[in-house]
Amino acid sequence: MSIRHTAALAALLLLGTAPFAQAADKPTDPQIAHIAYTAGVIDVEAAKLAIDKSKNKEVVDFAKDMVRDHEAVNVQALDLVKKLKVTPEDNPTSKALTKAATEERAKLAKLHGAAFDKAYVDNEVAYHKQVNGALETLLIPSAQNAELKSLLETGLKIFQGHEQHAEHVAGMLK
Repeated sequence: MSIRHTAALAALLLLGTAPFAQAADKPTDPQIAHIAYTAGVIDVEAAKLAIDKSKNKEVVDFAKDMVRDHEAVNVQALDLVKKLKVTPEDNPTSKALTKAATEERAKLAKLHGAAFDKAYVDNEVAYHKQVNGALETLLIPSAQNAELKSLLETGLKIFQGHEQHAEHVAGMLK
């Protein structure tokens, strides 16, 4: 599966056209918490790979931003679920995202130099577009708890900035 196909799969899963469509029309708050947390972990893992592999300062700096921001949002998410006494619920979407991300990281790990940089950044552009779309159209509207909805809205603003930053770095690599 290519990077764009992986991102498209993630989008389809997040938007509910795959396993979610069979499970429920709208995800529950525990499912939303798990999906959002999983998406953050996936991006942190990809960024750590980029930090280890890339020699390009712009790519490494971008990846460091991804680690910092996604880990911070995930800490806030964990604090919120503890406060609300909610247990995040694993679900087909989270599992499919994890599987696709594992496959994508394996492909990225085989690349080197400019090929790695381009593939990583292109994937980051596509991934953030898809996650941001899912936040806007499914996760935020489906969230029942006001604090969860607020955290997702804050995350969306941060991740929209990530998308723009990724597009900028991608433009520099061409």
